Amino acid sequence: MPKNSKVTQREHSSEHVTESVADLLALEEPVDYKQSVLNVAGEAGGKQKAVEEELDAEDRPAWNSKLQYILAQIGFSVGLGNIWRFPYLCQKNGGGAYLVPYLVLLTIIGVPLFFLELAVGQRIRRGSIGVWHYVCPRLGGIGFSSCIVCLFVGLYYNVIIGWSIFYFFKSFQYPLPWSECPVIRNGTMAVVEAECEKSSATTYFWYREALDISNSISESGGLNWKMTLCLLVAWSIVGMAVVKGIQSSGKLDKMLDPQVWREAATQVFFALGLGFGGVIAFSSYNKQDNNCHFDAALVSFINFFTSVLATLVVFAVLGFKANIMNEKCVVENAEKILGYLNSNVLSRALIPPHVNFSHLTTKDYSEMYKVIKTVKEDHFSALGLDPCLLEDELDKSVQGTGLAFIAFTEAMTHFPASPFWSVMFFLMLINLGLGSMIGTMAGITTPIIDTFKVPKEMFTVGCCVFAFFVGLLFVQRSGNYFVTMFDDYSATLPLTVIVILENVAVAWIYGTKKFMQELTEMLGFRPYRFYFYMWKFVSPLCMAVLTTASIIQLGVTPPGYSAWIKEEAAERYLYFPNWAMALLITLIVVATLPIPVVFVLRHFHLLSDGSNTLSVSYKKGRMMKDISNLEENDETRFILSKVPSEAPSPMPTHRSYLGPGSTSPLENSGNPNGRYGSGYLLAGTPESEL
Repeated sequence: MPKNSKVTQREHSSEHVTESVADLLALEEPVDYKQSVLNVAGEAGGKQKAVEEELDAEDRPAWNSKLQYILAQIGFSVGLGNIWRFPYLCQKNGGGAYLVPYLVLLTIIGVPLFFLELAVGQRIRRGSIGVWHYVCPRLGGIGFSSCIVCLFVGLYYNVIIGWSIFYFFKSFQYPLPWSECPVIRNGTMAVVEAECEKSSATTYFWYREALDISNSISESGGLNWKMTLCLLVAWSIVGMAVVKGIQSSGKLDKMLDPQVWREAATQVFFALGLGFGGVIAFSSYNKQDNNCHFDAALVSFINFFTSVLATLVVFAVLGFKANIMNEKCVVENAEKILGYLNSNVLSRALIPPHVNFSHLTTKDYSEMYKVIKTVKEDHFSALGLDPCLLEDELDKSVQGTGLAFIAFTEAMTHFPASPFWSVMFFLMLINLGLGSMIGTMAGITTPIIDTFKVPKEMFTVGCCVFAFFVGLLFVQRSGNYFVTMFDDYSATLPLTVIVILENVAVAWIYGTKKFMQELTEMLGFRPYRFYFYMWKFVSPLCMAVLTTASIIQLGVTPPGYSAWIKEEAAERYLYFPNWAMALLITLIVVATLPIPVVFVLRHFHLLSDGSNTLSVSYKKGRMMKDISNLEENDETRFILSKVPSEAPSPMPTHRSYLGPGSTSPLENSGNPNGRYGSGYLLAGTPESEL
């Protein structure tokens, strides 16, 4: 560039650049578009901000390899829900029949929206706040809502990791501490703990030794110091991992039930991490020519395959446990029958001659049970005999924490070398949980750091400390009930709203055709038309129907939770009290409030969308630009092409910028004034290719 040029002179002065774009370019040597940088910046005084954002984009951390990125996305999407929620839903909703609605919704909602989030994150290279502000400023609140939902989920999710840490350290002993009921000694008397005797050893250990749970959500019971320490350890691990950076993550009736489809949709959202912002955050560290279409298909397949594999393992373990418990039932009831025979309550004539009490099989007991029930029909209930059916044991399905901390622990007590298997199991849970937590934290830290330029280490540590103290709510004796509230209700509805609006922002406001064209330029090939129709019509319609069904379901069936009643040593379903319902509604409102607030503020121009100035500046040979004065009816920002010859140039008709080997855009465009009527296109770096 000539030393006496106006631009060079202005570069070393504070004077405002007043020349037109045409005048500036007329005096300059041809610029290699591959070395230029374009930035869409904000309001007056935005030139310095634009420069800082471009330099920040160039210094943005990147994945060391494609494998590292894929493993990080898998770690985020494959979490604890794959191990306990998916198998429970399969068992609850008809076994293999549940896979039909799940696969349908995965195909028409899950994969298309997962691809969409990967694509916008990779293209725009910002977190969720920056991405949705860029796509549609009036819907910029989507990003803030995503951060709040991530916070809600992270608060209780790390508590579950803390539970896993507690069980992990308790596994280094033989026999396992939950293998037998505790015995209370009173002088020469030894009595089994009544609560444990009424339930089981594993159930007692979970509710009393681990959680020391209260009878209801209204009884706080104070802090559980053991779980408080475990929560501190969990947040310390998550904090160190996030501070270190992105490299650290690496039956037919049933099928027609609307409830089944609603639960399947919720599982799809949680399984793939849609709407949390973690997917966008991870993909924003990719190069722009990365094949995110392949990534979406691969991660979705691995996630589904992992869920199915986990379900098979869970069913095998639960089947093993059911057989063990059924045999135990037969032995206990056989002893009762022998007692009745010895006391002449029952006649030995009722016992089939081939039955041998020393080697009593399940089939023999069943036959004996039917005979006694038929003969003693009037007084049978007083005998207290159980049918000991294997089907009944299998139907005692548990979900979530109950599956991991009751059913699995019960099964492991019967394994050879049980402490080893227990250590491995809970180590797996900790790793799965941490992978998802790192992605969840990225959904909070990445957009905030990108938008407000706060120091990463300080902000991350501050988030973890804040979350730990708020998380003390979940390590009270009533904490498990709050986990249920947050897991089942407070995050689900806002998350669905966020995903719907993401789809609408891209497909209906930004424009599906425009977005498909941008993907073609970014990927080097045109995605299947399947995605066009899914994004434009099918996915938003299905999600709207499912959201309506969820709201109706909440109205018909008031929210509640399963409470453990100590005196009964059994669970009882209770409805949330009024204050808990108020808290629940508040959480849902807080999570969704940023969306209408940002919309109103920007609609009435109370909050700038960064489009009120036009400035051109140079910085070390780089050209920066603020697109401004957009037409009032154009609420989107065009993700600019990285191929100059394919982009409409808004330059005056007498002059246009020509990149190397490119032809005049005016000769290829029917709109000589360009898309917005002002500005120009230079491309090269990841940010300028937006």
